Amino acid sequence: MAAATSERVELAKHCSSQNWSKAIRVLDSLLAKQCSILDICNRAFCYNQLELHKHVIKDCDKALQLEASTIQAYILKGRALLALGRKQDAVLVLEQGYKIALQQTADVKQLLELEELLKAAREEIDGAVKHQETPASSLGSCAGDKSDEKISSMAVSESGACSNGNTHEDLGEQSKMSSFSKDASKGSKKPGGGSELRNGSAYKEKENVKSGSQTNGSYESCNGSDSHDDSSESSDRLGDLSLVGNTLTIKSGSIRLSHKAKARCGVTDETKTNKKYTIARMSDTHSITVDFRLSRGIAQVNEGNYAKAISIFDKVLKEEPNYPEALIGRGTAYAFKRELENAIADFTKAIQSNPAAGEAWKRRGQARAALGEFAEAVEDLTKALVYEKNSPDILHERGIINFRSKDFTAAIKDLSICLKQEKDNKSAYTYLGLAFASLGEYKKAEEAHLKSIQLDSNYLEAWLHLAQFYQELADHSKALECIEQVLQVDNRVWKAYHLRGLVFHGLGEHRKAIKELSIGLSIETSIECLYLRGSCYHAVGEYRDAVKDYDATVDADLDAVEKFVLQCLAFYQKEIALYTASKVSSDFFCFDIDGDIDPMFKEYWCKRLHPKDVCEKVYRQPPLRESLKKGKLKKQDLAITKPKANLLRFADLIGKKIQYDCPGFLPNRRQHRMAGLAVIEIAQKVSKAWRIEWRSLNKGTAKNGKKNRRRERINMLSQNRGGAGCSTSSSSETSTAYASLEDRSSGRSMLSWQEVYSSAVRWRQISEPCDPVVWVNKLRYMFLCYVSGISTDSLNSEEFNSGFGSHTPMLLGQAKVVRYFPNYERTLSLAKTIIKDKLSVRSKADEVIDLSKDAKIEEIMRAATCEELHKIVGEDFWVATWCDSTAFEGKRLEGTRITCIQKPERLGYDFAIRTPCTPARWSDFDEEMTSAWEAVCNAYCGENYGSTKLDALETVRDAILRMTYYWYNFMPLARGTAVTGFVVLMGLLLAANMEFTESIPKGLQIDWEAILNLEPGSFTGSVKSWLYPSLKISTSWRDHPEISSAFSTTGSVVAALSSYND
Repeated sequence: MAAATSERVELAKHCSSQNWSKAIRVLDSLLAKQCSILDICNRAFCYNQLELHKHVIKDCDKALQLEASTIQAYILKGRALLALGRKQDAVLVLEQGYKIALQQTADVKQLLELEELLKAAREEIDGAVKHQETPASSLGSCAGDKSDEKISSMAVSESGACSNGNTHEDLGEQSKMSSFSKDASKGSKKPGGGSELRNGSAYKEKENVKSGSQTNGSYESCNGSDSHDDSSESSDRLGDLSLVGNTLTIKSGSIRLSHKAKARCGVTDETKTNKKYTIARMSDTHSITVDFRLSRGIAQVNEGNYAKAISIFDKVLKEEPNYPEALIGRGTAYAFKRELENAIADFTKAIQSNPAAGEAWKRRGQARAALGEFAEAVEDLTKALVYEKNSPDILHERGIINFRSKDFTAAIKDLSICLKQEKDNKSAYTYLGLAFASLGEYKKAEEAHLKSIQLDSNYLEAWLHLAQFYQELADHSKALECIEQVLQVDNRVWKAYHLRGLVFHGLGEHRKAIKELSIGLSIETSIECLYLRGSCYHAVGEYRDAVKDYDATVDADLDAVEKFVLQCLAFYQKEIALYTASKVSSDFFCFDIDGDIDPMFKEYWCKRLHPKDVCEKVYRQPPLRESLKKGKLKKQDLAITKPKANLLRFADLIGKKIQYDCPGFLPNRRQHRMAGLAVIEIAQKVSKAWRIEWRSLNKGTAKNGKKNRRRERINMLSQNRGGAGCSTSSSSETSTAYASLEDRSSGRSMLSWQEVYSSAVRWRQISEPCDPVVWVNKLRYMFLCYVSGISTDSLNSEEFNSGFGSHTPMLLGQAKVVRYFPNYERTLSLAKTIIKDKLSVRSKADEVIDLSKDAKIEEIMRAATCEELHKIVGEDFWVATWCDSTAFEGKRLEGTRITCIQKPERLGYDFAIRTPCTPARWSDFDEEMTSAWEAVCNAYCGENYGSTKLDALETVRDAILRMTYYWYNFMPLARGTAVTGFVVLMGLLLAANMEFTESIPKGLQIDWEAILNLEPGSFTGSVKSWLYPSLKISTSWRDHPEISSAFSTTGSVVAALSSYND
């Protein structure tokens, strides 16, 4: 009792001396011991004196939760709402309080005070309406300013009552905290009638600005519920720091950026906020209290004068080194100067001074998040929640950081709790949508994004997120509609043009993409737009512009570390552009990336590695001037004659059949045309080879009807280095390496399997030159093994893993990969089947993990997820599928590897298929493919040659499907194996006069059908059920000109892929 009395005396002393910050600390202590409505209202009064209006509202709400008839709470809350410019809300609160006061009639003074406030609020509303009907003064007017008061400093409040002739709130509410970020900030519509249109928000890593939010959320208890002792200068005045990418930003309604900061953020004079300037009065004696200095420091932070603010806080801290409020104020100023380490040091010292300083914990968490220290940031925000239980503001912050750190489950939990309390938090809905989408909950994701838009139809963040959501699901129509909505609100949002460029690029509309990206670049010179536009110029053959954009990308100043990969890719793709430019006038078959480009260059390109070693060790392409001079095109090469136009129409019709009807696969007309032309060329080449073979057989060179065409290998080196995938051989060496074009024993011309597939590979390479489509055995890893005789056993695990040819994930941590997750259940089931068969798995170090004991196999067969499977095995592991050989009875070829790797911080698992590329495996599949190709040729070139009866060609179809099965399991390309395999399948069917007339069934990915079947017969059986009924006999393709003559040069091929009638 004595202690409480002592604290009451101390409270009276602080209030008498107007030391409101210390008075609040005493009240916090009293409330921690006993929850008192009177003390809550007293604390609200102290906050009112410091003009911390959000804290006033928060305390009043708590008081009214405890006792709905607390008249003083209605009065204080009404005053705070008026000060914030929320006049309509103030009227509602005051009217409610007035009705209760009339019923009580106990305190006439309070009743009269409510009546006076209510009258004033209504008059302000009426005056505002009249003011809108008359032109605003160019200088504006500040309500409440008095000319006889001496002005010491100005602190910006959130009311918006100061009119400068502009009715919108500050569009530049963000001040970026990292040297990496140069995105402009423009904002989204606020509940209070303002807007916060952000031009620089990037999809998936957007601002988490929550407009109109209360800093400390709602109360759950009186005990330390908002640790106000450390936040008296921070919530209303300093605003809320928020994580944006790896940067900090201030939440709107609190901070006014300096002119310089506005210019940096892309805010014009036309986007200034209506703010009420609170005049701090200087007493006649000029005595400066601690609170007054704090107020001045806060005002300087609000004005963007961070150095000046720091100087003021330094003076406070010189007198009281451990003053939490000053430490938080200075830390905030440091944060906005991008001095995040200093900011964290100040916040840490504030915490040491007062461990219950929830605001310090929160701000340190935000600063740590800006440095990418997500785990530490989450810890700090979790600690802040101890003092502000279920604070929607902190939950919002932590939810976004959890999303950024890819803990999507935790993000959903935090954001959902936040939204239960703040149902109008549009930013929280947006991030909730992002998190749901990452977890594959697409319906919930769409609903969350739409809810955000429902709250504010002009909220650009939500529209951009939703557009990207639809793009990733391959719903391009809806994506483009969302982008159009963004541009209707503000046609200067460069991210919208970049996203529309991405959509058009994915649709194969490269010229349209160039147009959109150019508009975006006229608004903001972004590395994303530069890189993508360079890629589009490259694809359509405008190499001069492509090189220019690639150079600009490489030279650009980065504003985020993750964008460095674009600079690496720009370096490699510039070299490929120069190479292609030098080949435009050469025959298309001379376009040979696999044979002409250095193996190290290709490997670094595929792996997106830093090009430093490549620059030092690899021959660079000649300058563009020499390349263009060497590869000068003739006009007739680019002319589309009527026969060529008919050929292109036919190619388009055929090429559409490659389209997967699955989420994530956009219909790309450029890829469709590429596929159609490749199918026709393969059909023409193979048909010609088969005709020569058939004639040769009929001349009696093989009296038994069949001739064993399997040739002895010249040697292992030439066997594996031959064909279009040759790293060092010339075109002439290609033919002899496989001994395919000229069989010396018979004088017959015959293609090898790799030459057939190389035709499709070449078309895939030229159609989208920025995709590293290369033969895996031509990368440095395999090249060294072949040339130097290095055994894979002598390589360390890192070097061995670097030799993997492809990696296709279904799960990345907690995120479900939209294209491939549909195959998750079947892949998991197959993995369990293989483990049961082998009773073991392999570790990352390639050691056997025995699972035959302790009933582990039974546990494994019951596992429903890869997480459960991983826990049973006890460590990261992989199992290899197999393919039953047709060429060698009883032999099993190693298929793909199903891998399960736990992510750091236990953030889920990477569950994927990875295909190894080792010399031994390559040799096995080469033999199998040679045998399969021989079977195809034997099936057609015998008695069924030239048949136009589908029944007679069944053995041909089956043989083609078997070879396709081995191709998909071989997976010999760094990427592009799936489309190349189906292109060759259709080309071989067409060569045998069978045209595929339908589409691949919805939800089916034929390459996965092959990978998830352990023997070719089961694959053939599953595919023939839909493929064979869709075949018809057709010879009309023979009426078209030869592809190799119609589009003979590389330049003419590029022109054909880039020319459309519309």
